[in-house]
Amino acid sequence: MLKAGHTIFNQGDECNRVYYINHGVVKLSTVSPEGRSVVLSILGPGDLVGVECLTGESAHQTSAATLVRSIAFTLRRGAFLRLLHDHPETAAQFMGYLVKRYVQVERELINYLVNSSEKRLARALILLDQYGRQVDPSILRTITQETLADIVGTTRSRVNWFMNRFREKGYIEYDNEGLKIHSSLQEAFE
Repeated sequence: MLKAGHTIFNQGDECNRVYYINHGVVKLSTVSPEGRSVVLSILGPGDLVGVECLTGESAHQTSAATLVRSIAFTLRRGAFLRLLHDHPETAAQFMGYLVKRYVQVERELINYLVNSSEKRLARALILLDQYGRQVDPSILRTITQETLADIVGTTRSRVNWFMNRFREKGYIEYDNEGLKIHSSLQEAFE
């Protein structure tokens, strides 16, 4: 069991394992040479992190950290490659997973390039709400505006402005108990 905020690996760490997220939510991020942090993906049960080791990468280009209590299984690169080689059905499932992830990454890139930061924030909140319902409701109590800014690609003050606007319109509620997302947010930003 990994606690919320646990670092699975850091950017620059040796890259020799694949991690299977059995339960929980993991943030995949990177930091530019100028020090700008960006969240690339929010991943959940059934997702893999560290697959770049299968291409021969020696160091991670990203960091992976848990957002809520999580369970992740570890497979060394060699063991994972043997598993794929010796079990064609597993290799086929892995290939299907890679195609699914490729499509998700493509959609995230399109979202980032085409949509306003307000719409990107709405989509991020909707995704986090889904993980809250399916995996761990504490995610909406622990997510910070700084993390949301990293996900959306904007500043924390801009996220704060949008969050206040969403609250005024009745799309969300937040207080000391945490954040609650209403279905009207998804309806407004479909």
